[in-house]
Amino acid sequence: MERKHFLKSLLAGVASAPALLAACSKDDSPTPTTTTTTTDTVSTSGTCTAAPTETEGPFPTHTPSSYVRADITDGKAGYKLTATLTVTNSNSSCAALAGVLVDIWHCDAEGNYSEYGGSGMQSTNYTAVHFLRGRQTTNANGQVVFTSIFPGWYSGRATHIHVHVYSASGTSLKVTQIAFPEGTGTALAAVNGYSKGMTGYTSYKNDNVFSDDTAGIELATVTGSTTAGFQLAFTVAVPA
Repeated sequence: MERKHFLKSLLAGVASAPALLAACSKDDSPTPTTTTTTTDTVSTSGTCTAAPTETEGPFPTHTPSSYVRADITDGKAGYKLTATLTVTNSNSSCAALAGVLVDIWHCDAEGNYSEYGGSGMQSTNYTAVHFLRGRQTTNANGQVVFTSIFPGWYSGRATHIHVHVYSASGTSLKVTQIAFPEGTGTALAAVNGYSKGMTGYTSYKNDNVFSDDTAGIELATVTGSTTAGFQLAFTVAVPA
């Protein structure tokens, strides 16, 4: 069954509420790391607001420590995306956090994830490959830079990138997601869903993960073009 039909069946009430929760639960992840929550929570310290906590499922990276690399493209076709993530400490006036681990992962141009497939959630089988997944350690400025491709989209979700931040010892500090600005003149409009187009696309405000982010904390800054490539900048504050 295609993922879009699976999601439609959930929304139509064919599957039960517990089944939907199970599909998006971190408990499905085999990643051997500290357990994290998946509720959308935001904490504030002074004027510094921590990023909302989001689900990392249903396609988290199996073994993040195996993919320490800056270029996560792995030969996947798509418009070049250079993503600069800055990690700060929400418990210390958003001071830069050096030496923490940052994992990112996202779907390809067609909306498929590596390490998964051959099932109802994703018919295309990519279980034996690891494209568009990677880990880096933040520098003195709290930054990591990944080279990737502009993500595609799939039914029920706006275009997004998953982020998991760990301490140097491997303790989970934050699981969140990055959203892309929408509308005329944006990078999302320029990419236009690759070959899929944008018919049936779920907007940021209607996405079940991002819909309550009224302050726009999870929106990245994205510039560039399809010819020169795109640059994404995002700051994620975590309680450390």
